[in-house]
Amino acid sequence: MSTTKFPVTLAIRALRAAKVAFEPRLYAWEAHGGTEHSSAALGVDEHWVIKTLIFEDEQKLPLCVLMHGDREVSAKRLARLLDKKSVGPCRPDVADRHSGYQIGGTSPFGLRRPMPVYMERSILEGPTIYINGGARGFLIAIDPREAQRVLSPILVDVAVEK
Repeated sequence: MSTTKFPVTLAIRALRAAKVAFEPRLYAWEAHGGTEHSSAALGVDEHWVIKTLIFEDEQKLPLCVLMHGDREVSAKRLARLLDKKSVGPCRPDVADRHSGYQIGGTSPFGLRRPMPVYMERSILEGPTIYINGGARGFLIAIDPREAQRVLSPILVDVAVEK
């Protein structure tokens, strides 16, 4: 692990508790920059920068969706898969309350409220993914199979081209 100083967030505490090796990657966060900005800042393929999205169903129950940076979630396909009328992204303030993180710094590790986690199946095909470490401008490089071990996500195929 690097000796770079980085924030010790709830996500980092959860990873340490699960004995997961990770490499911190800090960059200058930019509002509305998204994965395009973070991948360019870190010099990595945007496909392997994983977005942590907080969605909710028609009953306002939260769920976490992990998706490639260069893809979008088909809410219609996800709703059908979950046998729900609809699912969609939460408003930013609602997502912050559910996750315990600020938008732009949401990590699937150390979520404030327990919620199901759905991971796009093809995320497991990469040797390394870059996923938020729980703060804006802070990603961690991690083996996707370790993320799978810690999060126990439900694997889905709901990606669509941007």
